[in-house]
Amino acid sequence: MSNSLITELNQLLSNFHVYYQNTRGAHWNIKGPRFFELHAKFEELYTEALTNIDDIAERILTIGGSPDHTLETYLEKSVIKSVKNESNDESLVKMIVENLSALISQENKVKEQAVKDGDSETEDMMIGLVNVQEKTKWMFNSWLGK
Repeated sequence: MSNSLITELNQLLSNFHVYYQNTRGAHWNIKGPRFFELHAKFEELYTEALTNIDDIAERILTIGGSPDHTLETYLEKSVIKSVKNESNDESLVKMIVENLSALISQENKVKEQAVKDGDSETEDMMIGLVNVQEKTKWMFNSWLGK
């Protein structure tokens, strides 16, 4: 596989790590009358993200690359910014929507590179991620009244 595909996958891996930590923080810090519904939903998101992180890293290894694995690298590379000291339900949901948008954008870049490289397995993996995350984004946007 091309170095470009491995680079794009490592970018996605960095984005996912920051997203994962943002969802953990949202789960831990949420306050307000919608605590119970969002606390549980944020847990679903970070649990799913952890599985995706492992799958992406293993895909990088499968196609002959080396997955990035330091927090410093993730913070340097990620287009998703770390969110701290936020507990407002609406602000946290907006953050999740923004994070999902960034993940979807990068997954589409990976998918395009996979098509160029003839890597249908990585392409299929990205299609699956985008499908799930677009639905989650739609649900959170509906929660926001959009």
